[in-house]
Amino acid sequence: MATTTRLTHDEKINKLNKVIDKYRGQGRKVLMQLLQEAQAVYGYLPLEVQRMVADALDLSVAEVYGVITFYSFFSLNPKGDNQISVCMGTACYVKGAQAVLDKVISELGIQVGECTQDGRFSIHACRCVGACGLAPVMMINENVYGRLTPDQIPEILAKYKEA
Repeated sequence: MATTTRLTHDEKINKLNKVIDKYRGQGRKVLMQLLQEAQAVYGYLPLEVQRMVADALDLSVAEVYGVITFYSFFSLNPKGDNQISVCMGTACYVKGAQAVLDKVISELGIQVGECTQDGRFSIHACRCVGACGLAPVMMINENVYGRLTPDQIPEILAKYKEA
């Protein structure tokens, strides 16, 4: 995901209301589609959005939350413009992925699952990116970085900080 123009809170609410109006009153059968479109607007599904969705579909917030937390493609946390995934699969782990992840965390000042305050970066530890021959591997958006060492991380992140 490249750096994008960020919508204001009011712009997000307006877009979300248009999405919700398409599905209002249709109940549980449209919940997944509405959540996907709401996440496309917000980038994640905060409690405020969950309440709006629940009200529009005449569902409880608990039902909506249950669906969000069941499916891994929904997120309760904001994602950064630059999404960093550090592979923690077996090949990467034994070749030093934890040290790479620790360096990313220290450079950005956030933990796995968090987003930087400026919204530019988020960190995810994943199980496998399918590039075991390049272990340890990190992806930033669609860009793959292999055979990493912790000392390479500042230079790699700098490219995205400047963009």
